Amino acid sequence: MLNTYCRSVRRIALLWSVLCLGILAVGFREFRATVSAQEWESSIRAFERQDKVHPVPPGVIVFTGSSSIAYWSSLVSDMKPLAVINRGFGGSEYTDINHYADRIVIAYRPVAVVVYAGDNDLASPGRKSPQSVAQDVQRFVQIVHAKLPEAWIFVVSIKPSILRWNVWPQMKEANELIRDFLRTQDHAAFIDVASPMFDQRGRLSDDLFIADGLHPSSKCYALWTSLIKPILLEHFAPSKSSSQISPSQERPKTAHASAPVQ
Repeated sequence: MLNTYCRSVRRIALLWSVLCLGILAVGFREFRATVSAQEWESSIRAFERQDKVHPVPPGVIVFTGSSSIAYWSSLVSDMKPLAVINRGFGGSEYTDINHYADRIVIAYRPVAVVVYAGDNDLASPGRKSPQSVAQDVQRFVQIVHAKLPEAWIFVVSIKPSILRWNVWPQMKEANELIRDFLRTQDHAAFIDVASPMFDQRGRLSDDLFIADGLHPSSKCYALWTSLIKPILLEHFAPSKSSSQISPSQERPKTAHASAPVQ
């Protein structure tokens, strides 16, 4: 009788522990989403001040996302003759990008947006599941297309890295879910930059990253340029008479977009 009682007490204690951990995890995600409303406000306001000094003409291509975009200092020159602007803010997650989408994407009335995130989502404390990240991407597409239904959305795959190699399986799963979703959407495509980052033996080269083993090096950005730029050029022809871009009516031939994720 006593043994049965003790087992029941232990079972109840275990269930309470699991329940409390679940509440804490959900609470952290809700807290993280709330904090994101103010966390990047100074960065977004800096973009808006910059826009007042140097107004952005409509019809550009917006690149946005986390530090892998924010640190792409050669982006404008790399993408010439395409007219692009960099609206990345380091450390951000898809929830942050969704929160500020009106101000960092829609406000510019772009013909297209190229977005990269997911690193921080899957690796930060209170990390999200691949399914949750894919849902955040779906939300981003909904937000943009609700106001800009003709704008193209190009989602760049989550990259592997040396520092976060332990979560690459989750990143790969998220990439597959995102790719499958985008295949069902009009004016949206997945660009796989992850697979080409591996060598023939399935290894990552150290020189694709700066010293921290996380952020892309100039060599990595050159690789990304070779993968992203041709897709944009096939779909968007720079106008000779202005800085705006004239969109093609054809779906871009995203060869790398349909390549398997390693």
